[in-house]
Order: sequence, then C-alpha cells, then structure tokens
Amino acid sequence: MRNIYLIIVILASYTMNSQEQNTNKVEEKYQILPFGSIKPSGWLKTQMQKDVDGFVGNLDKLVPDLINDPIYSSGRLHKNSEVKDLGNNKEGDAEGSEQYKWWNSETQSNWWDGYIRNVILLNDKVGLKKVKKYVQGVLKTQDEDGYIGIYDKDLRYQFNSENGELWSKATMYRGLLAYYEYTKDKKLWNAIVKAVNNVMTNYPIGTSSPFSSGNAFNGGVSHGLTFTDVLDKMYQITGDTKYTDYALFLYQDFSKTYQSEKDVQLSNILNPNYKLQSHGVHTYEHLRPLLVAAYASNNIELQKALQIYIQRIENTTTLTGGAIGDEWIAERNADATHTGYEYCSLHELLDSYSVLFQKQGNSKTAEAIETIFYNAAQGSRNPNHSCIAYLKTDNSFEMEGTKNGEVEANRKQTRYKYSPAHQDVAVCCNPNAGRITPYFIEKSWLKESDAVLVNVLLMPNVVETKIHNQNVKIETITEYPYQNKFTFKIANPNKTSFTLKIRKPSWVTDISTKEKYTVENDFLIFERPFTKEDAIELEFNTKIQIKEDTNKEKYFSYGALFYAKPIEAIELKGKSYFTNFDDLMYKPKDNNRFQFMEENQATFNKGQITIKAKNKTTNQIETVTLIPFGKTILRQVSF
Repeated sequence: MRNIYLIIVILASYTMNSQEQNTNKVEEKYQILPFGSIKPSGWLKTQMQKDVDGFVGNLDKLVPDLINDPIYSSGRLHKNSEVKDLGNNKEGDAEGSEQYKWWNSETQSNWWDGYIRNVILLNDKVGLKKVKKYVQGVLKTQDEDGYIGIYDKDLRYQFNSENGELWSKATMYRGLLAYYEYTKDKKLWNAIVKAVNNVMTNYPIGTSSPFSSGNAFNGGVSHGLTFTDVLDKMYQITGDTKYTDYALFLYQDFSKTYQSEKDVQLSNILNPNYKLQSHGVHTYEHLRPLLVAAYASNNIELQKALQIYIQRIENTTTLTGGAIGDEWIAERNADATHTGYEYCSLHELLDSYSVLFQKQGNSKTAEAIETIFYNAAQGSRNPNHSCIAYLKTDNSFEMEGTKNGEVEANRKQTRYKYSPAHQDVAVCCNPNAGRITPYFIEKSWLKESDAVLVNVLLMPNVVETKIHNQNVKIETITEYPYQNKFTFKIANPNKTSFTLKIRKPSWVTDISTKEKYTVENDFLIFERPFTKEDAIELEFNTKIQIKEDTNKEKYFSYGALFYAKPIEAIELKGKSYFTNFDDLMYKPKDNNRFQFMEENQATFNKGQITIKAKNKTTNQIETVTLIPFGKTILRQVSF
C-alpha cells in the first residue's frame, strides 16, 4: 500500500509540475509572421536568385548520390546497414564511423529546407513545382503510426549508441513547416502533427531518455537536441504549450546524460570555471534549445544559465560575427588570424540570435544578427563565383587549404578553400549557406501586438501582413548596408491604424527625416495615421569607427559594415564538377602586412575607407584603401 501511495504522490507531483510549466511559461516579446510573409527585394533578391541559379539550386546535381539517397524511404537504416561512401576524406575527421550512416539525412534535408525557402521567397515557379513533388514524396514515406524518419522498425527509438533519429527529423520537419506556412496545406499539417506526436509517444516525458546513448562519441545525438526548433515552431503556430513542455523535457534529459558535445548542459553552464570547448556548430545551435527551455518554464536557474551562455558565446566571436568553428572551440577566445569559423556555425548562430531576439527583444542581439550576415557570412562567400568557404578567418592571408598556411608541411587540411559542395570534407556548409538568407529574412519584421509592426533587421524587402484583419504592405527600398538611406513605401488600402517601429542601430550619430518620431529602446516609433499610399523616408548618418578586439587589434567600420584591405591573389582551380562549378584556392601575390597608426587619417568616400598605415615589411607609411569586408577573398581587416 505504501509503495502505491508513493507512486500516486510522484505522479501527482509530476502532473503539478507539468501544469506549472504551462501556467508559468515566460511571455515572449514578439510574434513571428508566417514564413513567406516577408520577401527579398533589391540587391538581396538578386543575390538569392544567383544562389538558386548557382550551387544552392544545383546541389542535387553536384552531389546527386547524397541528395537522392532514399534514406527516409526504401533506404531506411537497419541493424545490418553498412557505412556509406560519402565521397569525403575521413582521415582525421570525427570519431567512429556510425555518424556516416546518418550524414545523408542532414545533407539532403538541410538542402531541401534552404531550397524550399529560397524558391518560396523568390516565387520561383519551376522550383515550387519541384518542391511540391518532393513534399508529396515525403508524405508517401509516412508510416501508419505517423513515423517519418531514417530508421527501420528494428532500430527506431531503440538506441544505446550514436544515432541520427531526432536530428534527421529536425532537419526535414523544419523545411516541411516552412512549406506548410506558405501553402496552408491541411494534409501536410496533419502529417507533421502526427509525426511529432509519434516522437512524443515513443519518447514519453518522464519515462524515457532520448539522449541516453552510451559513453562514446554521439554527435548525431547531440545535434538532435535541435528537434526543439520543430517544437518551438509548432508552438508558434498553435499556441499549444505541450510542444514547449516537451522541448523542456528534451533539454533536461540532454543535460543529465553523457554527451560528447556538452557545452550547453546545465551543470557546465552553471560551473564558473567551465569554458566552451565543443564543436562550434553544436554550441551555437544549442542556444536555441536552451532558449526554448528557459521560456517554457519560469525557472530562475534556466534564466541565469541563458545569460551566462550568451556571454560565453560572445567571447568566441570576432568583431565581424565570425564564431569559432574550426572545428572545436577548444576553450579559445576569438582571434582575427588564428581562429577560423565554419559556415555552418555562422548560420546556426544567426538563427539562434534571431530566436533570442524574438523572445527577448534586445536590440543588441538584432545588431549581432546583421553583423554576422553582412560581414562574416558575406565574407565567406566568393564574390565572383558560386561557392563558399567551409572555413574562413577574419584576416585571410591565403586560401590554399590550411588556416593562413599554419601547417606548411602538411596540406591535408582542405577546409580553407572555396567550393560549391565541399564533398571532400562534408556537404554540410553548402546546404546551410542556402538556408542562411531565408532565415535572415524570416524575422526581419515581427509583431509586438496586432497593431504594432516592428522592423528588426534592416534590408531591402517587402512585408505583407494583416493588422486588425486588414491587409498592409510595406516595401523597404534601400541599398543597405552599402548605403544608409531608406524609403518605407506603405500600402494601406483600408487606412488601418497601426504603429510602426524601426530599429535604430547603435552606430547612428543622427537621423535625417521629415517625420515626427519618438525613440524607445533603440527603436524609432512612428504613430501618425497612415494613408492608402504612404511613405516614410529617413537616413541614418554615421562616421568611421575604430573598434578594438580582445587582442587589442583595430578594426575599421562604417555603419553596419567592416572594411578590409583586399590582397591580390592568384586563383587556382581544383576539382571541377561541371560548367562554372569548381573548387577554388587563392595564393597571395604579396605578403605585406600593415600596422595600425594612431594618426591614420581615415576618410570615407564612395563606399571605401582610406587610411594611413605602416607597411611592416618596408617600414614605410602608405595610403591603404579598405573595401567592404564581404566583398573580399584574401584580406587584412585587423591592424
């Protein structure tokens, strides 16, 4: 009888805790608009179209065996499945071979996620037909119990070692949810609901441990913590806290089990002596599960952990937004020359910061998002060819495989080059390069309430939404960040009353506009009545800023952009895939380095900064021209 009583007490306690989590969910600052509500325009749209015409839209042709692998259908993994040949050089890569079994799910699902979002935002008719066919194919793979995933019945939900169960679902379901928000397809929605319920049924709260996987390397398992992305989006769509309750359960289970990627485990965050050490991409993507958990329950310990974790990430990030990811953080602080950043890390940190801003509303976070996209991410793209760098450094003195030639006697490292696929390492960064722009655009406008529309991230785009159930459309006409003038063209056919907020960056010295406005928490607030066809014009004025990193090195910035001295280089072709798709390396034509001078006489003119700097080779003072960081290949940005 006593044992029965204890069981009843435990169950009652768990029920009360679950209810408490529901009632104590922390209120989020902003509401997200459905995906597809905000579309690119201007130079940003042009760049996206080039990507779709380039590697983003052709990755399925560049690596067809990976993208077309039927890993979610006829090729599901079972107990006798063998490791696949992915075309990569495995020497020196992550521990064990089990991870290579699930890699194709990440490659193809992240690529589809980015491709789906790009063609929606570009209204690409051919691409949309291709996506529709893909989604219909996915729905045909769903089992009667709702399962959509990569494992056959002899393996699913029955792991005690490395696996990609939740990770493969997270990567696929994110794209499916974007397509649902665009189409409002009920059949697709019901399939997603059933698939997510299948996870929650097979890994029930309180009586299972999804992240228990032994004591060996388990990178796929820890990636799976981002299944909370799916749960958070389900909550945003439905308002049902069962999804965020489940996300909290996942984070708590992750924190108490063995993980090889352990930076975000609660005990490590709360340990004042702990330093970030994991694979960078895990560390930055795991900010989102921590966020969702912290907002699922008003738990003081989780709120404290969130602030500590954010501060630790800031220490791993260069001034341009380059978060250490080469590949492990290894307890280092960011450095302009000696710490590299992975394109995957750039995307994951940008996405995490966008979720952070949506929930918390700190304008500092919005500025960090712009810094990543307009500087580190643009600076990891090849400005002349359709390819990206897997790894890149702020000061990029060569791109011949290694980090600025640090390992002269050993050229086995190949990540520091440009490629449309990077198959020799892993086809992960290129799919994420296809995701970063749509994710950047997605939360550029948010709602504070039904009558308050907030422009968070500055860029050329068009937002269409309903205010008081009336249609409102705002087109942002600008060359930002290359210029700081804006025209907000407002179509308000029903003369709906609403408040418009526009973020004022920290670098703004003064504002030129004929409009009346107030400023609150770094946002310009416009509360006047808007006519059917209206406009707000303004310009953010600024001046050259000299910023110093933790190593006392100086960076020059103007507005949202950092500026660098480009280094002339010889372009060397590597592997050719097909016409206009090649691996490219860059050898510098000179090795001159320049030293900062207090009397630098910096001036800004026509999109360039001119400075005086000392040539460290000749000891001569020279006039040096700096251009936007994102338009460079080889460069010196810190002095």
